[in-house]
Amino acid sequence: MARKLGVGIVGCGNISITYLSLAPLFKGIEMRACSDIDMKAAEARAKEFGVRAQSIDEMLAAPDIDIVVNLTVPAAHYEVSRRILEAGKHVYSEKPFVLSLKEGLDLKRRAEKANLRIGSAPDTFLGGAHQLARALVDGGALGRITSGTCYVMNHGMEHWHPNPDFFFQPGGGPILDLGPYYISNLVQLIGPVKRVAAIATIPSRERTITSKPRYGQKLAVSTPTTIHALMEFENGAAVTFNSSWDVWKHGHAPIELYGEEGSLFVPDPNFFGGAVAYTRRETPVRKHPRWAHPFSVANQKHPQGEMANYRAAGLAEMAQAMLEGRPHRCSLEFALHVIDVMTGVLKSGETGKFVAMSTSCERPPALPPVEARSMLARRK
Repeated sequence: MARKLGVGIVGCGNISITYLSLAPLFKGIEMRACSDIDMKAAEARAKEFGVRAQSIDEMLAAPDIDIVVNLTVPAAHYEVSRRILEAGKHVYSEKPFVLSLKEGLDLKRRAEKANLRIGSAPDTFLGGAHQLARALVDGGALGRITSGTCYVMNHGMEHWHPNPDFFFQPGGGPILDLGPYYISNLVQLIGPVKRVAAIATIPSRERTITSKPRYGQKLAVSTPTTIHALMEFENGAAVTFNSSWDVWKHGHAPIELYGEEGSLFVPDPNFFGGAVAYTRRETPVRKHPRWAHPFSVANQKHPQGEMANYRAAGLAEMAQAMLEGRPHRCSLEFALHVIDVMTGVLKSGETGKFVAMSTSCERPPALPPVEARSMLARRK
C-alpha cells in the first residue's frame, strides 16, 4: 500500500470544511486531526469528519502528523507557521501565505535550515480551465504575450460573512484576500513580475453588516478597498489589475491576455473550472472544446449551478512531491513572489511610486490531465 502523509488542520472555520471534505479525493494524504483556539469548534469539526480534536501543542507533538495546514486568520499565518516549523512539521498555508516579505523570508530561512517544506494556497491555478489556458500559452496560440487586463470587483464580504471584520483591516482588503488567485494565475501563465504601480483608496470608512447574526452592526474600514494597479512582467508584458469591494456590478472579464498572434479569455481563477475562449488574429472569438482534465469535472452543486472544486489539490500535490523527492508546484518561492507583488502594490498605493520586486520565481510546471489523474484516489 502506498504511503500516506498524515495531515492536521489548525483553524476550524468555514474553509476547514472544504479541506476536510475534499482531501479524500486525493492520494498520498490522510486527514487525522484538527485544532482551534476554540476547542469546542475543533471538537465539532472532528466529530463531523471523523478525525481527532487536539490542542495545537498536542497536534505539533503528534508523531502521525507530517503536514499541518494553517487555516487561521491572515494576521496569525506567520506566527502559526513558525510554530509548525519549529515543531519539525511541514506547512501548507491558506492564502495569503504571510502579510509581509520579511515574514516570508524568515519562514523560508527556518524551513531550509530544518529541511522542511512550505506550500501555500491558492491551488486553483491547477484547475482544468487554467491548465487549458496554460497549454494554449505554452503551445504558442497567442504568440508572445504583450499585455492584459484583470478584474476582481464586487461589494465586499459584509453581506454574507458572519464575521467580516478582518476583511477590512490591515492584512485584508481585496488585494491580499482575492489577489492571490489572480496574481498566482498570471504568474503561472506569463512568468514573474518585474515592478508594479498602483492607486489605492478607501471610498467608505464604515460598513454596515447585513449578514446574520450581526445584522445592522457597523465596522470600521482601515485598509484600501479599491486598488487600480499596473504590473510589468519580466517578459515585458504590461497587465492592469483592478480590484475593488466598492462596485455593485461590472461587465469586465476576470482575465484577458493579449499576444502578438491572438487573445485569450480566462475564467475566474477563484474557481477550478469554467470556459476558456480565444481568438487567432482576426478570427471570431470561440470557446475551446471541452478538455479532458479531471480538475475541470463538476463535482459539487451550488446555488449558481454545478462546479468543479478540487481545493486541497495543492496540498496533495505537495505531499506527492515529498514522497517522490521532487519540487512541489504551490511552492514557497512561488507564494513568496506573489506576496512580493501584492505588498508592492499596496506600498505603491501609499507612496505613489513604482515598486520593483525583490524576488522572482520559476513558473510552476504545467499539470497536464494525465498527471492530474494520477493524483486522484479514484481516477475519473
